[in-house]
Amino acid sequence: MSELPLTGFRVGVTAARKVEEQIALLERRGAEVEWAPALSLAPNQVDDAQLRAATEEVLAGPVDMFLATTGIGMKAWFEAAERWGLADRLVAALESAEILARGPKSVGALRRRGLRELWAPESECFEDVLEHLRGRDLTGMRIVVQEHGQSLSMAAHALRRRGAEVTSVTVYRVVSADDPEPMFGLIDLIADRRLDAVTFTSAPAVAALMDAAGASGRRDDVVTACQADVVAACVGPVTAAAFELWGVPTIYPERSRLAAMVKQLETELPSRRSGLSLELAGGGLLLLHGDDVLLDGVEVKLSPAPAAVLQALVTNPGNVVSRRALLSALPSGTAGSEHAVEMAVARLRAALGTRSVQTVVKRGYRLAVAGT
Repeated sequence: MSELPLTGFRVGVTAARKVEEQIALLERRGAEVEWAPALSLAPNQVDDAQLRAATEEVLAGPVDMFLATTGIGMKAWFEAAERWGLADRLVAALESAEILARGPKSVGALRRRGLRELWAPESECFEDVLEHLRGRDLTGMRIVVQEHGQSLSMAAHALRRRGAEVTSVTVYRVVSADDPEPMFGLIDLIADRRLDAVTFTSAPAVAALMDAAGASGRRDDVVTACQADVVAACVGPVTAAAFELWGVPTIYPERSRLAAMVKQLETELPSRRSGLSLELAGGGLLLLHGDDVLLDGVEVKLSPAPAAVLQALVTNPGNVVSRRALLSALPSGTAGSEHAVEMAVARLRAALGTRSVQTVVKRGYRLAVAGT
C-alpha cells in the first residue's frame, strides 16, 4: 500500500467553523493534526440594538453608494430588518444606490434580495474595492459600508477624507476563542518549528493568532518560523492578505475552497521536504534543496539577501509577494528600505535571468514560472 501524501507531516488548524471536515481531510491524507481555534466557537455576535440604530440611520436619507463585504453579514442584516419590519425599506434604499460587492458570497446575498452589484473585484479583496474608487470625486456622496467581522474604520476615514459622508453598519463581530490555552500551545509549536504548516480560513483568525502571539511574547518567533520553515496555508487571497502586515509569505489555492487548500498542501509539503523543482517561464529548470540552488543543473551562488527573496518567492510561485513581505524576509542587518528589496531582486535576476522575477506594479514581485 502506497504511503499517504501527508504522512509524517504535522499540521496546525486554527478554524472554529467546519473544523471536523478540515481535520478529516487532513487526517485521511496521513497528516497529524493539532487543533487550536483562533476564534470563538459561538456564532458571530450581533448587537441587535446597535444594528437597528445603524439601519435606521441608513434609511434616514438617500444612499448614493453601498459597499457590501460579506455574504453572512448581508444575510444577517436582511433577516434582522425583516424582524423589525424594515426589510422592504432597506432593499428599496440600497436598490437606488451604486452597489459594489467584495466577492461572490456578498453578491449572492444581494441577488437573493433582487439587488444587483455594479462591480466586484476578482480578488475578493476589500482593498481592491477602494482602489476601484481611487480617482473618483466622492464629494458629497453618501456611502454606506457593511463591515465584516472586523472594523473598517480606517477605510471609512479614508473615504471621508475624500469628501464622502460615510455610514458604517456593523452587522456582527468575531471574537477570540473563549479558552486561549490551546492557541498559546499552537503558537509555541509554530515558534519552535515543530509544525510543518498551519491553516487559516479567515482573516480574523490570522489577526487573533498574531494578537495571542504578541501577548505571549513570541510574535517575532512566529513570523520568523513562517518566513522559513512553517507554511502558512490560507483558504484564499482575503485571508492571505491579513499576513502582509507581518511580512509572512503564504500559499492559497486558485479557488477559495477548503478542499482546494488541503489539496495544495499535498503537493507543497512533500516538495519542500524532497527539494523543490520549478520550470521558469523564461526557460530553465530551477532546483532548490536546502540551501542549494541549481539552474539547469549548475549551482547558483546567491548572497544572503537575494537568497532570502528567492525563498519568499518560491513559497508561492507565480503569485505576488508584497515588497513589505520581502523586506521582512531580508536578513537582519540589511538596510531597512524598499531600495534594499530592489537591489536584492536585481541580484536575483542577474543570477537566474532577467525574466525570472516579474514586477507587479503597486503590489510587489512574483517568480515567473511556466504556466503563469
